[in-house]
Amino acid sequence: MSFRMAVLTAILALGAVTMVENASAQTYPARPIHLIVPYPAGGGTDFFARLVGQKMSELAGQPIVVENKPGAATNLGADFVAKAPPDGYTVLLGDVATYAANPSLYKKLPFDPAKDFAPVTLTARFLTVLVTNPAKLKVNSVAELIEQAKSQPGKIDIAHAGVGNPFHLAAVLFQQAAGIHLNEVPYRGAGPAVQGLLGGDVHMMFVDYATARSHIAAGTLKALGVAALTPRPELPGVPPVAAVPGLAGFEAWPWQGFVVPAKTPDAVINKLRDTYVAAVADPVVRQKVSDAGAEQLQSSPAEMADYMRKETAKWAEVIRAANIQLD
Repeated sequence: MSFRMAVLTAILALGAVTMVENASAQTYPARPIHLIVPYPAGGGTDFFARLVGQKMSELAGQPIVVENKPGAATNLGADFVAKAPPDGYTVLLGDVATYAANPSLYKKLPFDPAKDFAPVTLTARFLTVLVTNPAKLKVNSVAELIEQAKSQPGKIDIAHAGVGNPFHLAAVLFQQAAGIHLNEVPYRGAGPAVQGLLGGDVHMMFVDYATARSHIAAGTLKALGVAALTPRPELPGVPPVAAVPGLAGFEAWPWQGFVVPAKTPDAVINKLRDTYVAAVADPVVRQKVSDAGAEQLQSSPAEMADYMRKETAKWAEVIRAANIQLD
């Protein structure tokens, strides 16, 4: 085959691929979309998926079927999507654990988040707050807490929702940044951890604001700081942990986003993203997301990919320094 003929063949093949992708985008979705939630039903991720998925179904003209596939810190559901056909009909609502922390926490994963997924859009993030039981720990600021922890290494208990959980990683990052040692007490989920804190079994914890909100309002938990770079309107008067000298840059957000299997056509990804953006533009949906303690996000696929890379590097350093490993 001559060079000229080879070039012509390549051009024709590329054109054929483009025509197929355009045709698939024009008809997409032509059947139900399966939205995989790698957590049990009833949690925050499940709530978000069902709320937004319902509106997306109305806009897309096809059902979006939410399927819960929990297990192995989101890895079971993620692996299912990684191995699904790249046609836009299997979507994952994963989070910071799935996309950023698990590659460092686990010695071996059956999938590579950076290679086996195509980002669609970031969807939400959840404010994390450092709370104490004020009857158990007599401090009024993060600075006072750090001072007391330095004078009593390992004597202050910090609860978390399980090893490798975003709130556990926030606690680890806090100790590394502040140069302190706390006694970590794991629980099976945020709910039991909060109950342990309320009961006085532990002194403090990082937790999402939605879970702690009613207890903060009642005064049974004290909010010392938010794990954000700036003050948050949800908690007026509560400073960022990052405002403490030496802790500049401290930030820990549980976040989530949509991905599809790698090699899904760009036109299909863009159509899926556009449907999501239109769904969360609905005032009722936005209010319900806000009421659930989430901050709605949206991004381009490239922006989500960049954010995933940065978060993966950040938490890899934290996990490696703390020598945390899961099998």
